[in-house]
Amino acid sequence: MAEILALVAAFFFALAATLQQKGALGLEGVSLGSAKSLLSLVKQTWWLLGTAALLSGYAFQAVALAKGRLAVVQPLLVTTIVFALPLGYFLTDQIVNRREVIGAGVVVLGLAIFTGVGKAGDGNDNAPAREWAAAVLVFGGVAAVLLVLGGRGSVDRKAALYGACAGVLYGLSASLCKPTVEILGDDGLGAVLTSWEAYAFAIAGVLAFVVQQLSLATGRLAASVATVSVCNPLVSIVIGTLLLDERLAPPMSHKVVAYCGLGLALVGAAVISLATEGAKEADGVGSEDARPVPAPAA
Repeated sequence: MAEILALVAAFFFALAATLQQKGALGLEGVSLGSAKSLLSLVKQTWWLLGTAALLSGYAFQAVALAKGRLAVVQPLLVTTIVFALPLGYFLTDQIVNRREVIGAGVVVLGLAIFTGVGKAGDGNDNAPAREWAAAVLVFGGVAAVLLVLGGRGSVDRKAALYGACAGVLYGLSASLCKPTVEILGDDGLGAVLTSWEAYAFAIAGVLAFVVQQLSLATGRLAASVATVSVCNPLVSIVIGTLLLDERLAPPMSHKVVAYCGLGLALVGAAVISLATEGAKEADGVGSEDARPVPAPAA
């Protein structure tokens, strides 16, 4: 059940990214330095629909994390990029080339191996505060570096690096969602409101949401969603393994095959990220298997 809920969440995340991008395409100069540019997104109907889809994705993800292990649920969110390719093609006229289709096939194959062979083992629902503090500092620092680097270079570079930054923050937020959900189930809403995990989860999630808007505003949906889809589960796997002692169930041969499948899925997502529609536009090369991106609406 947790795996199915994770896949539903991935679909809603892909739909959210596509609709939010559709709402941002007609806007110019969306940046962290301009609060007005960020607030202008709220006036876009498509962006608001995308935000509603995003909240739905969060709800399914939270239930999945309550029922399953972080290191098993989060990797399935890599399928977000698989859902995003056809959604972007039909809703925002994104180019989808052969390399991206092949990459999507590799993602599906890798995750089929991971879920078919790997089974969740034991783990903890929470970790000591000092360990969480170390994780927040490390991954917060990584996100900050990616944010700074994303402010420089080409549009494709911005989409990928801002997406990676959002992915790191989403992974951190999802990891903190696990203990938050457990506290809610065990002790109720009052305990959640007095727990630091809930506030850290919310802050990381909000920051990830804002940074992702910068990535989507570039118009490069594949690069944006692919880097989010890679970094999000990687951060969750690291935290789930090191802090929550989560492991796949024996035998060892099943573990090896499952992790190889996960690695294959991440490679497929990376292939999609590198095979961006923006690169094709920059080269000015047409293709029978590509669909041109129209100019943003005025």
